[in-house]
This record gives sequence, structure tokens and C-alpha cells, in this order.
Amino acid sequence: MAQKATSPQKESTYEARVPNGVARSAKNRSKDYSSDGVADNDIFMLPASDFQLLGLLTAIAALVRLFRIYQPSSVVFDEVHFGGFASKYIKGRFFMDVHPPLAKLLLTLAGWLAGFDGNFDFKDIGKDYVEPGVPYVAMRLLPALMGVMTIPTIFLTLKATGCRTMTAAMGAGLIIFENGLLTQSRLILLDSPLIIFTAFTALAWTCFTNQHEQGPERAFDASWWFWLVATGLGLGATVSVKWVGLFTIAWVGSLTLVQLWVLLGDTNTVTPRRLLKHFLARLFCLVVIPLTSYLGLFAIHFICLVNPGDGDGFMSSEFQATLNSKAMQDVPADVVLGSRVSIRHHNTHGGYLHSHNHMYPTGSKQQQITLYPHKDENNVWLLENQTQPEGLDGPINGSKAWDTGEPIPIRDKTVLRLFHTVTDRRLHSHDVRPPVSEADWQNEASAYGYEGFEGDANDYFRVEIVKSLSDGAAAKDRVRTIETKFRLIHIMTGCALFSHKVKLPDWGFEQQEVTCAKQGTLPNSIWYVEQNEHPLLGANAEKVNYKNPGFLGKFWELQKVMWTTNAGLVESHAWDSRPPSWPVLRRGINFWGKDRRQIYLIGNPIIWWSSTAAVGIYFVFKVLSVLRWQRGFKDYENINFKRFDYEIGTSVLGWAFHYFPFFLMQRQLFLHHYFPALYFAIIALCQVYDFATNRISALGLRDRPAIGRSGIAIFLAISIVAFTLYAPLSYGNRWTQSACNKVKILNTWDFDCSVFPTELSQYSVDAPSPGNAAQTAAPVAPGPSDKGSQDLNVTPQAVAEPSVSRAEKVEYRDQDGNILDEEQVKALEGKVSFETRYETRTRIIDSDGKEVDDGPAGAEGVAPPHPDVERLPETAPEVPEDDGRDSPATASPEEDVGKEKSVEKADDGRPRPASEPSEATR
Repeated sequence: MAQKATSPQKESTYEARVPNGVARSAKNRSKDYSSDGVADNDIFMLPASDFQLLGLLTAIAALVRLFRIYQPSSVVFDEVHFGGFASKYIKGRFFMDVHPPLAKLLLTLAGWLAGFDGNFDFKDIGKDYVEPGVPYVAMRLLPALMGVMTIPTIFLTLKATGCRTMTAAMGAGLIIFENGLLTQSRLILLDSPLIIFTAFTALAWTCFTNQHEQGPERAFDASWWFWLVATGLGLGATVSVKWVGLFTIAWVGSLTLVQLWVLLGDTNTVTPRRLLKHFLARLFCLVVIPLTSYLGLFAIHFICLVNPGDGDGFMSSEFQATLNSKAMQDVPADVVLGSRVSIRHHNTHGGYLHSHNHMYPTGSKQQQITLYPHKDENNVWLLENQTQPEGLDGPINGSKAWDTGEPIPIRDKTVLRLFHTVTDRRLHSHDVRPPVSEADWQNEASAYGYEGFEGDANDYFRVEIVKSLSDGAAAKDRVRTIETKFRLIHIMTGCALFSHKVKLPDWGFEQQEVTCAKQGTLPNSIWYVEQNEHPLLGANAEKVNYKNPGFLGKFWELQKVMWTTNAGLVESHAWDSRPPSWPVLRRGINFWGKDRRQIYLIGNPIIWWSSTAAVGIYFVFKVLSVLRWQRGFKDYENINFKRFDYEIGTSVLGWAFHYFPFFLMQRQLFLHHYFPALYFAIIALCQVYDFATNRISALGLRDRPAIGRSGIAIFLAISIVAFTLYAPLSYGNRWTQSACNKVKILNTWDFDCSVFPTELSQYSVDAPSPGNAAQTAAPVAPGPSDKGSQDLNVTPQAVAEPSVSRAEKVEYRDQDGNILDEEQVKALEGKVSFETRYETRTRIIDSDGKEVDDGPAGAEGVAPPHPDVERLPETAPEVPEDDGRDSPATASPEEDVGKEKSVEKADDGRPRPASEPSEATR
């Protein structure tokens, strides 16, 4: 350790300030908590030559990061998600993402300032940006500029640790020419903001540590406070981009505990009162400031997302009620016989108990029972007693028999029948297996009967109030709207009405399955009444509504949903990888492929492997030093030995905190998750080199600075050569098969060299020009079979002639893709809704000006969605159903979070979105 508590002394005088860059020796060290061998490495006091070099390095970084940033001019990898979130922010549509909002808000701001209106949906990899006029370059500029800022940040960080200027320049050069960091920073992704905020936090903490290690004379001065507050702001920003920032907090927190421990041992200059002041200063700056920043950004998030959207299906009814058009009027509190109610599932937020006039294809082939996510008249059920009420002339028949007389409350153990008012059928169950969940303990739930039919014994359900979940004494005694949570137990079979996050196939319009389960889990068999109407419950009846959860309630609920959803991302992905493979760069990620070009995320192997070796060197050093210490050697009396251990150990600790926690995660992981750890590994590499060439005299290099500078020049030259070799994969540039195969060092690097031509000259003939692509805006009449996306080839075959024609037209198609004429479109107006889909098609023209058939239209460049895209809740626009007799339900279901739905792995080599984000995967 570089910091050491001294034995109690009577002296309490403070030592004079040590000049900038001059290390404190053991001889002039005062009796306090200051550290041996520490100089005042104030980055604001660097010589002008350092700032000139820093400016040059930053300019080079800008050229490298911004080179052809407009390419490719189509959606790449996770731009599907994060660009889509910008659209939702601008439209104010609520979405759920597993990441905090800061980076997404910044990307949205960049797009909005550039004129983005949010109408582009970023739906598919390969979807064209140019024709719809998306300001994608401006949106990519934000992460690119953040990537540029990483270069001065690492330079200043290394200077703050005491490294020489040339070593700091080497670190900056390694970041500039690291292919993986370059690729990730040129796209609309979150990793570049994450890296710059992590880097800024490391810089601020390093500067604060330097102030702290100079002893009590620097404590609580302006510079000390500045860097401590900056560290807190950096922590808040980092954790507000991704929860990976929690690892940065753990790194800073562990080092803070070391500092406080050393302060505790300094009884000479640190009184109990002063120790408390140190503790409270760190508590405020490193806990209160980050937490306040995090909360404030979610407040902005909620302010922006005020309308219902794809992600509200994740949230509770109370949460959804805070969104525009989702709030409901106060409703009568008491549920009575004859009430027309909508019944909502409690656990999955999947929607309302629902039926429509469509039959199961197997089993009983009776009418379907589902969960439907939107309010609709097909959700309305009339609650009947098991027997009809008695009148003067005998039983009163019909579903409206309970509309007269005194209201009769529904109490615990009441036996009911649930009459579907639209289709005149009753909720029904029997000993028949459901079409999807065919387990023996699952019975089919259906709707059975016809108008005038009195029903049978399989229509009877007993109400069992779940008192532990019901709100208030009255709600525990009788069924009350919203407040009472209950189960519906089928009298004949004993099963409970049940739903889980499994969606029905196309014949069920992908709505959520409802069954009657004999062994179902309690949470999945709990229901409550949301809407309640009855002629006898007038304006004076007691009313209830959802409680407003307030900001903190919404915030905490969203955190829990984010955590649960993130933990549920366990399906395999074609391009995922596990942590042991990251330090050795075993595999990359295919981001994009089109027009015989490819973007493949791969790091610079020279930089990657060297940084891993530096971490390994420190581990070997630490093991040997501990063994020698145990044998009684006095290595730690050497200042350079202590500084090597503490300074490089601090960086390696940052690497470890950002790497090893991933071993505990079962969720999908990708190479880019290693980038924060890579940043710390590069810092450690530079520090090891600086100690070897400038600070350890035993190696003989300290007195030969030319050797150290030559080593830096050679290492950077090799790194730049490697960078150049893999640059076509980073930029999506032209390349050849032979050049690709020559640099494919590892067999596990699975970028496809066969997609490139054999000669560069073939690009001028084969590759269609983006400017010549014809755009077709095709409004499509939605239907249950309309998927809204196509499974398209990543790298189209070469065409014989270049495209020479450009045209635009609008087509109207039905759900089966058939083109509608003007009369058909006019007849459908007001009856169906149209949705717009942009398609880009390349027309091949021969020498006579005739169009050449080159395969099916649109069969170009779009990757299929990741399984997660289909897995999580993504509700369709709120288009109400008709009466359910003539047409199917029109909305998408609340989709499964994933554990109950099998997902087929597609190792087809095509670029696909990762499963990080929310409603799109994630």
C-alpha cells in the first residue's frame, strides 16, 4: 500500500505544499496520512507543450472517429433499439428499457436538434435512412464526439497518475486506434457514452486521490472539493447510462474505504471531528450526488414519456393510469350481481379477461378465452348468480334479471357465472387440455353457449378473496373494484382460472393464453375488477380509482421491472459470448452486412492482447510480492515498489470490478460488455510501461529515455498497422476476400470473408449506389398475418449492371400483400387503419431501359429480429375490436418476458440486434 498510518506523535504541524510534479520523499515526509513518493500531479498546471500534444492527439482522434461517419446509410445492429427509443421520446410514447435514460435522452436531443420528427421507426437492420430524411449523421455524431473525448481523458488520467508525457500519449494513441472502441463509437449506441463517463469518473477520482495523498494540507481546499464533486457527477452519469456504472461505483467505493481506513489510523492530524468531516464529504459527493442525478434523469424520463406506448404492458395498472388516455374515471366500489365488469390479471399485467367469436382449432373447439392488453367491449362480463332471481311469477330469465331490486354484493365464496355480453356465451371449463399448454394439470378455458341458453354446471366459478392482497377491511369481505384480489375456482374440476406469459399462435392473434390450472402458482391465478357498471349503482354510489403512485412509486416500480427483465434475457443469441473469451478477443459481433460490405465488431488484437498481458503481469507481481512479504522480505520499504503496487493495483482493480461480475450473470452477454474493463486494462498497460522505462532504476531504462520513446513509437506503429488491416470491418469499407482471409488470425473470428469480392474493381460494377435506390411507401391494411418485417438476405448477389433509375410510389396492400385499387381503398376508409411501411427497392435496367427481374422485391439487406424482439411486451396501437363476430382481434398481445417461451437459436450469420434494450428485446 502507498498510504500508511503513522504512530501517534505530538507534532501536528502541516508540511508545506510540494511543487507540481515533484515527488515527496521519505525524508521530507511529515507525520500524517500523506503517501511516500507522491507528486502534485495537477492536470491544470501541465506545461503548454503537453496541451499542444493533447490538441494534436484529439484532432487525430476526430479524424479517425468521424471518417465516413455517414456510412452505412442504413440501420446498424442495436440502432434498431436506441434509435427507436429516440422516436418514442419525441412522440412521448412510453417504452421500457433495461438501461437508465441518460444516453438515450442525449441521443434524442441530438436528433431533435437536427430536425428529427420521430416518424422513422428504426425497425430493421438495413433499413434505409436517406430516403425518409433521418438525421442519422447528427445522431451518430454524439457518440462519435464522446469517443473523441475519451482520448484527452485518458491522456490526462495517465498524467494525473504521474506518468510521463510520452506514456500518456501512448495511452491516447491506443484508444484512438482500438478498432472495437472505434466501431462502437460511430453508431447510435450506448457504449460510447458509457465509456466517456467511466473515463471521466476515473480521471476525477485519480485527481482527487492525488490531492488526498498529499496529506492534510490539501484536504478540503478548492481543488480537493472540485475533484470529489466531479467524481460524484461522473458516477451519477455513468450509472445513468447503464447499470454497469454500479461496477464503477464499487471501484470508487472500495478505494474510498481504503482512504477512510488510513485516515482512521492517523491519530496525529486527524481528530474524530475531522474524520467525521472526511466521511460526510465523501458520503455527500459519492452517494447523494450520484443518487440525486439518477433520480433527476428518471424524472425527466417520466416527463418526456406521457403517452401510452409499447412498454406500458410491463407496468402495473396504477402506473399505466398515470399515462395520458390510460387514466379512468372513478367507478363504483361495490361489485354486485348483474355488474358489467372488466376483469384484469394481477400478476402478468397481460391485460383483461377477453373473448371473441373465434374458436380454438383443437380441443373442444369452443370460443377462445384470452388476455387482451387494451380496453375493449369484448372484455365486458356480466356477473350472474348460479340461479336466476325470483319474481312474482317465478324465476326472472335473461342476463338483465339483476337490474332491478336491491343490489346484492358478491362476497367471499359466492358462486358465479360470467356471461360474455358481446357473444352471449359464458366462461366455461372442462377436463380438456388447452391447445398450447397441454400439461395434465391444465384445463382448457373457453366460452360456451348461445343466446337464451341457460348454461350448465361447467359454467360455475367460486370467488375466493385473497385477503393478504386485498386493500381494506371491506375488500376482504366482499368484492370491491380494484381493491379486492380474488381467484375464480371452477366448481366441477377445482381448477383456478389462470394466465401466464405464454402467447397463443396466429389463430389466437398472439394474445396471452388463459387456462384453468389445478396446480398453477398463486400469483398467476389472481384477478381483480377494474371497470364496474350497474344500473342500480348510481351517481351517489361510493366510487374508487387507482391510487397515484407518485414519482417515487413509479421510479421504484420501473427499477424492479428493469431488473427482472434484464435477468430474464437468458436466451442464446447468434453473436453472444461469455466472459472468459473477452480478454483474448476470441469472438466479435456481426453488426451489419450489405452491398458486399460488412461491419464486424472486433478489437485491435495488438492492443487487446497487450493490455491483457499487462493485467497478467500485475497479478504475477502481486502473488510474488505477497509470498516474499510472508518470507520476511522488506520490498514494501522501497517507494517505487509501493507505488507500483498501489497505482497499477488501482487500475487492475477497476478492470476486475468491470470484468468479473459478468461471470455471475446468466443473461446474454456480448463482446462490447468488456469495453469498460478494456479501458482500465489499457491504463494498466501504460502504467506498467512507464514504471519499467521511467521509474524503476534496476532495469537501466530510466537513464536511457530514448529507448523508452522508441519503444512507444514502435508499439504505436504496430498498433496502427493492425488497426489499418481491420479498418474495413470497422468502417464498412470495401475489401477483398484475400485481404480478409490474411488477417483472420483465429478460426473463432467468424466474420464472413466470402461476402467480399475477389477484386476491389468489382465494387464499381456490382454494388448498387444508395442514391439510386427506389423508395416505395406502402401503407398496409393491418391484419393478423401481417408481421411488418421480412426475412431478407444480408449480402445481396452482384448484379450485372448498375441501377440507373429512381422512382417513388405509394401502394395500398391488404394483410396478405395484395395490392388494392382506389375503389377498394375508398371502401375500406373508416373501417380499418392503415400503417405506413417504407421499402427501398433497387431496379435493374438493361441497355434498352427495361427493368430486369433480379429476385423478389425487397430481398435485400435486412436482418431478422432477435428472438427477444418477439418475446417482450410490445402492444399494438389501441385499435378497438368490433363486436368479435365478423373479424378477429386487431392488437398484438402482451408478449412473454421469455422464460416460458422457447426461443429457437438462429446461427445464420446475419447481423441481428442484441438483447440489451427493452421492449425490443429485451
